[in-house]
Amino acid sequence: MSFDLKSLELFTRVAAIGAIGRAGQEFGLSTTNATHRIQALEAELGVKLLNRTTRAVSLTPDGETLLAHAERILDAVEDARRELSHTAATVTGKLRVTVSSTFGKSHIVPFVPEFMRLYPGISLDLNLTDAVVDIVEQGYDLALRNGELAPSSLLAQKVDDNPRMLVASPEYLGRAGAPERPEDLADHACLHFNWGRDWQLVDPAGQIYDIRVTSPLTLNLGEAVTSCVKAGMGIGQASLWHAGPDLRAGRLVQVLPGYRVWPETKIWAVRPPGRMMHARVKAFLDFMQARIIETNEERYGDLI
Repeated sequence: MSFDLKSLELFTRVAAIGAIGRAGQEFGLSTTNATHRIQALEAELGVKLLNRTTRAVSLTPDGETLLAHAERILDAVEDARRELSHTAATVTGKLRVTVSSTFGKSHIVPFVPEFMRLYPGISLDLNLTDAVVDIVEQGYDLALRNGELAPSSLLAQKVDDNPRMLVASPEYLGRAGAPERPEDLADHACLHFNWGRDWQLVDPAGQIYDIRVTSPLTLNLGEAVTSCVKAGMGIGQASLWHAGPDLRAGRLVQVLPGYRVWPETKIWAVRPPGRMMHARVKAFLDFMQARIIETNEERYGDLI
């Protein structure tokens, strides 16, 4: 029978990205096999679902109708799976997760022992790296990422907000003076984290300021930027969760506290395509999301 969940999932992905071959690859199917599945679905329903051209595919009116029903069906199956898989004793298997090293050390690793006690049937493979890992190619179930996400077929879920600010050491500000307006940054050493020479800030009213800044140093690791900022080399951008301990200890001072770094970013949970989330992935994500939100609120809530 072709009218199965995998065919419905495949159909919804084709509808989302407009390409049968690319959608098939996400499900481990060749273009030919993916096409055959869609054609079998059309034959079983007795309607044409897709308009096909040499460059792309689009939904027919019947395809639009099926899409609405397919999304509800897949959501209902997911809800049922979650309801039936809610106990720790039923959650088993190997779980592969990748997360940025600095964030992982501060917000994930401290809670791993508690998670493993709650879910003894899970074998956790936790990869701490600042490289953007191809989770599909390397076989990861989940990635936790900070910042903006590049367009992709991966499924993303917001974990928490990721407010960013400008920071500097007291020593640097004592030597160079504290900027009073966004435009003053042009006269300061602004340390870059793999970005261009333009910084953007937003004020409480929502006005955005574009500033061309000068940097003596560009780095590809946020932890390294913070270290150089603490050493008095200049002003840097930092996420609140990262700069928080140094702000508390007085090693860093917030610069232009009435402004935030723009664009605003989030902490994301990213997983491979496919609506079905394994119980072990959901257990880890739900557990860690609660700890991340609690940690950020308890440690830094008054600094926002």
